[in-house]
Amino acid sequence: METWIVTGGAGFIGSNFVHRALARGDRRIVVLDKLTYAGHRESLAGAEGNPRFRFVAGDIADRALVRTLFAAERPAAVVNFAAESHVDRSIEAPGTFVETNVVGVFELLEAARGHLAGLPDGERERFRFLHVSTDEVYGSLGPTGLFTETTPYDPSSPYSASKAAADHLVHAWARTYGLPALLTNCSNNYGPYQYPEKLIPLMILNALEGRPLPIYGDGGNVRDWIYVGDHCEGIELALAHGRPGERYNLGGGNERTNLEVVAAICAALEAVRPARENPALAARGVTSYEALRTFVPDRPGHDRRYAIDATKAARELGWRARHDFTSGLAATVAWYLDHLDWCAAVQSGRYDRERLGLATAPAEGAK
Repeated sequence: METWIVTGGAGFIGSNFVHRALARGDRRIVVLDKLTYAGHRESLAGAEGNPRFRFVAGDIADRALVRTLFAAERPAAVVNFAAESHVDRSIEAPGTFVETNVVGVFELLEAARGHLAGLPDGERERFRFLHVSTDEVYGSLGPTGLFTETTPYDPSSPYSASKAAADHLVHAWARTYGLPALLTNCSNNYGPYQYPEKLIPLMILNALEGRPLPIYGDGGNVRDWIYVGDHCEGIELALAHGRPGERYNLGGGNERTNLEVVAAICAALEAVRPARENPALAARGVTSYEALRTFVPDRPGHDRRYAIDATKAARELGWRARHDFTSGLAATVAWYLDHLDWCAAVQSGRYDRERLGLATAPAEGAK
């Protein structure tokens, strides 16, 4: 039975991938996760107790821990989801993003390189290192065009710059050392287990509670949305069929402005939890979810538009997103309504859905 090490497996995309991998194969899954504010054992509740699952609490930037784990588990594959990922938080604390997203990836690559050197020929040929990245490394698109795998990098935020640096490291380790590494660059994910700082779960929970729905700037920023289950399927296919040294863009083909996303969330909630029956809205004297929309100052360095061309993934991996935005959003809203206890547990004492990422002077001694 082969073993996969999944870093960041208690986070949003990582936990969805872990559940899928355990359900669809007989491999062992070893999760390494630091359990920051966005990583939670609660997201792995269905995996805990499975004899093919092991959880290790730790930091990918901890050299001794990572190398000990590789030596003990002898993985056939490493899938790296571990990352600080919220743009607003990167504006407030960029050093944290450099430490995890750059230094941590370096430590994983070096551990994988040492591990690979000690494998027998057959296992060495099968080993894969897959690094999960983002379309934000490409920067901002104009009103037309799509990101391809050859689009030059042009990151705008500390978050995207740190992810771009990690991508370059992975590519360099593949070229210089022959590490059988692959990159996937995805568009905006949504679905179960996403921490409520991100747009879609933030809007769902705020709307349910009759709180303002904050929209940055004019709400015209465009993102290509991919349902997290579709993304995880693409990663599995890249592991199985991707060519080492290559990158694959995984996008949902669902471009929406932020205004359109908020309107769709309000409509989806209205269908299952009508505003007239919501006491939180009645207490505010509000009769519709859309009446909660509130425009706030834009995020510094806010890219205007992202959109992915996933032709290469379709051609080489046989992958296409299965969910359109309407069906994916309906499933997501239903999940959050059914898991309000999870939402309360992961936010408790950590986050009250306050505005983050307003550029300020660094605190004395800040990293």
